[in-house]
Amino acid sequence: MADGEDFYQTLGVPRNASQDEIQRAYRQLARTYHPDINHDPRAEDRFKEVSEAYDVLSDPQTRHRYDAFGRDFRQVPEDVDPETWRRSQAGARAGAGRGGGRTRSSAGTGGFDFNSGGDIDIDDLLGGIFGGRGGGFGSRRGFGPIPGADQEAEIELTVEEAYHGGRRSITLTGGDGTRQSFDVTIPPGVTDGQRIRLAGQGGRGSDGARNGDLYLIVRIAPHPRYRLEGRDLHVELRLAPWEAALGTSVALDTPGGEIKVKVPGGTSSGRRIRLRGRGLPNPKGKAGDLFAEARIMVPPKLSRAERRLFEQLAAESDFDPRAQP
Repeated sequence: MADGEDFYQTLGVPRNASQDEIQRAYRQLARTYHPDINHDPRAEDRFKEVSEAYDVLSDPQTRHRYDAFGRDFRQVPEDVDPETWRRSQAGARAGAGRGGGRTRSSAGTGGFDFNSGGDIDIDDLLGGIFGGRGGGFGSRRGFGPIPGADQEAEIELTVEEAYHGGRRSITLTGGDGTRQSFDVTIPPGVTDGQRIRLAGQGGRGSDGARNGDLYLIVRIAPHPRYRLEGRDLHVELRLAPWEAALGTSVALDTPGGEIKVKVPGGTSSGRRIRLRGRGLPNPKGKAGDLFAEARIMVPPKLSRAERRLFEQLAAESDFDPRAQP
């Protein structure tokens, strides 16, 4: 990270950025600077900076501490009040300007100097909050444990798999070529774009910190018969001319099994028949609907009897489809 640059600047986002904005910025920068893609010798260092910034800002709790304490947040114990910390920094900076020798803190304490001539005792100023934690500022590490980054991958499902859920074994290949297999439980009724969380299966944390999570982004594969819009399921309902004209009841295959669709008389192509709750299930709420869209089919080749009947119908009927609204 460049001198004076904070994690928000590293990702190029404002301090009030949403978690989605932070994630989008990280993805874009990671694609730009990942060593497997960018072979500039400086790209790897930049990628590490971006990853560290994302590790901190992608976790709401860690981000809150970073906002409160700045780059020193890893060295500040959990029970320290942010206002007390800010006053301590202000006092330390004031003391640094009053005579005596000057010593640079080596523990990442915000980059301020403090007076070594006895004017200010940092331990007294902070009430000894660093007592028993490794011998004070000078002996503390510059970083400390860093949680693993959350990671994402896509998983493609059929419409039937999305409807019923179940178990899937998947194998992912990392940037270093290593392969890892997972058994994934797919809940019934997952939708395109939904994320399935595998806790602790993301990037590995350092120095005992927690691992990140792996998020599998669901992608529903195109289907020859079904089309999904959210949880609503669309299917073509093929009808003979006489079925559409007279009305009928038609058996229709769906991912949930065969159902009967009642077709009203006078149905034209394009009419949608709605069956409530017959779309994708929703374990946490209302299921989607099924829309059966009528499509009138005619025999590709007419028998003599069929032709005679159609000719008779044409002679008897005064129906003009082109005059309809």
